Amino acid sequence: MIGQAAPSFKLTALDGKTYSLEQFRGKFVVIHFATTWCPFCNAEAPHLEELYKTYKQKDVQVFIIDVKEGEDRATKLSQKFNFSFPVLLDKDGMVSARYAPEGVQPDLARDEVPLASNLIIDKEGKIRFYSLLNTADFDAKLTKLKQRLDELLTSSSN
Repeated sequence: MIGQAAPSFKLTALDGKTYSLEQFRGKFVVIHFATTWCPFCNAEAPHLEELYKTYKQKDVQVFIIDVKEGEDRATKLSQKFNFSFPVLLDKDGMVSARYAPEGVQPDLARDEVPLASNLIIDKEGKIRFYSLLNTADFDAKLTKLKQRLDELLTSSSN
């Protein structure tokens, strides 16, 4: 999916606002697909908040897309980690399913494949980084994502 246009979406956030990928054209967007029961998602959560605080002044927007959970659960997660960026609700899993690469983890439901995954979408709406969960090489601190984001920010400012 690297280099392809990111599937569009329009989702409501915990703050009641509706967000679409298109409204962030001209910015880099980091998306993390999560559920409250996912230990990998919870391990990455404080690092996503840190990433947002570090990069928000550099035209980077961060989102968590909570997959198929109620607002109550997602709110508890957001409060636990004190997120200052939007947590979007993918109530039926349709957005998550559109981000599932073909043929990857065929035994899982399509909306479960992207869980604990991180993406960077560039200013033109193309996917430039996609890390599917790899339990053998788990990067909770988002080191590879930050490295790629720094590369993209440097090349876009030139």
